[in-house]
Order: sequence, then structure tokens, then C-alpha cells
Amino acid sequence: MTTATLKATWNTFKQENPKVRIRDAAKNLNVSEAELLATNIGSSVVRLRPDWYDMLLEMEGLGEVMALTRNELFVHEKIGSYSNASIFKDHKMGQTLDKDIDLRIFFRNWHHAFAVVQERNGETKRSLQFFDAYGNAVHKTHLRPESNVAFFDAFVEKYWHEDQSDGITVEPPAEKKPEQPDEEIDAEALREAWRNLKDTHDFIFMLRKFKVSRLQAFRIAGPEFVRQVATSSFQAILEKASEEELRIMIFVNNPGCVQIHSGTVERLKLIPGWYNVLDPRFNLHVRHEEIAAAWLVTKPVENGTVTSLELFDAAGDALCYVFSKRKEGELESEVWRNILSSIS
Repeated sequence: MTTATLKATWNTFKQENPKVRIRDAAKNLNVSEAELLATNIGSSVVRLRPDWYDMLLEMEGLGEVMALTRNELFVHEKIGSYSNASIFKDHKMGQTLDKDIDLRIFFRNWHHAFAVVQERNGETKRSLQFFDAYGNAVHKTHLRPESNVAFFDAFVEKYWHEDQSDGITVEPPAEKKPEQPDEEIDAEALREAWRNLKDTHDFIFMLRKFKVSRLQAFRIAGPEFVRQVATSSFQAILEKASEEELRIMIFVNNPGCVQIHSGTVERLKLIPGWYNVLDPRFNLHVRHEEIAAAWLVTKPVENGTVTSLELFDAAGDALCYVFSKRKEGELESEVWRNILSSIS
């Protein structure tokens, strides 16, 4: 489909479906979100240069904004600033350690950047939007009334891409690599490596060493380390944590970004198709009925163990992790352990 044809199709679709979000529209039209957005380059959209490192280090100047990271089932929204940003060029990574906007960024999966200025319901909405090679959103930054609009305008001018033609080319979805057969994995060596973990961050390196997926490792490791629970456990745990006013951590990830909430959850609301946290500075929206698997996972650390709830989609991709909030070196909360022990 040419860009002109897609633009005409998109405009017709919007007129007929004015309340449909662009991500859902892209699915209906069998294209990517970035392809739809790019049809408006030259009007409401500006293509930006992919200078990821410099961009991240400067985004604190936007002031207070709403950061959004999502995947197929979870939408994670935090109000804060991009303070305490740092980059790790050797690993093509970055992070922000703001008390609210807490991100781990994998720039190897960032490919397209846009600034968007749209009129909606009599208001001007401004955002920065970042996409992977397949046209999927990896992260978005939405300005709020108190954000620094002058800085946003200067930021867009600074990173203005010389190519402002409408349309983009995206790569076809990558095929998922098949797992190696379970019987080819040294199960006891995997379990021993798991027992000897010293930090939760070492877990991913263990998976890579044994060339196993997360779910495959769970199957092999068995009840010493993991327990599969009902997919409704996510709601039950949030509700119990809310009742106890327990500080927890909610990680939502996609291939380009992990966004983390650390704190309590208070206003929980179920609406058709969605389970929501609707707190003043943190919103979480979950297609809870589409969660395919939930596991309680225990990992050794230097002075004990930590336990998390890990949630997967039907493709076997891990989309969300929930931990209790603890400082480095502290033991896991007994309240958290009591909550998890009640989950079936």
C-alpha cells in the first residue's frame, strides 16, 4: 500500500471510528502504528533524528510529563521528569532514575522518532513518540499543562530530521526462535546455577548461558524455584497490597524499554476488558482476561531470596513483573511473603 493510499484509508477510518485509538486502528488496517503516524509528517508530525543518547540526556528539560511504556496487554503511565538520566554506549542502553519516571532503555531496539502536535477537544496535545524497526511503540512522552513547551519546541528544532517526507518503511515482524528441546538442557546444572545467583539482575545472564527462554527455565527448574498460579493472581495481589498499603514495584516491558512503578497502589478499578490502577501519578491499564500464564518466582540474592509474580501472554513473552519494594541489602517484606503464600 502506498503512503498516499494508506493516508486516505486512515483518514476515512478516523471519520468512521472517531474514538478508536491509533494502535487499535493499526491492527484493524493491518499496518503498524508508526506507519499510520508517519502519514501525517508535514502536518501534525515531525520526523526526528535518532540521536537517542543526546535526546535522553536532555529530556529532563521538558519538566513534568507523562511517560508511557506499553506492550500488548499492559499500559504503564507515570507522571514525573526524566531526571538522573545516564547512558551506557557500550551496551546501547540508557536509564532514568527519577523518583517517578524510572526507566531501563534498550536503544538497539529504537529506530524511529517523531514529535506530534495535535489539536484535540480544543486543546493542543504535544508528545514525543519512539518506535522499533517493526513500527511498534517502545516509549512515548506526553506533555502536560505544566510542561516546558518552549523547551519542547527547541528540542524538536534541534533534532529535526532532514527527511520530512511522509511515510516510513518498517521491517516485517521477526519470527520467534524455537526453543531447544527440554531434554537437551542440563537441568541439574541449570538448577545449581539458579541456587548460586547473587543478584536478581544475574538471572537474565543465566538464561542466556543455558540458551533457554524464561518459561522453559521455569519448567525445568521446578517447584524449588517456581510455582504456577492462576492468572487472576495479579488482581488479587494488587488488591491485597493496596489493603496493606504495601510498597511494591511493577515492571512493564517491551523490547525497547522497561518502565517501573515503585510505591503503593490505591485506586483499583475493573471495567469491561481492563483492570486498572488509577492513582494520581500512576496509571496502569491491563487486558487482564488475555494474561495467559502467571508464575511466582523465587531468586536467591546476597542475603536471602526475593519473590516475584511474572505474567506472560499466549506467545510466552513475559510482559510484567511485580516485586515488593525493598532497598538494596534489605530482606524481603514479610507482608509480601504472606500475600504470596495466600495465592493459589
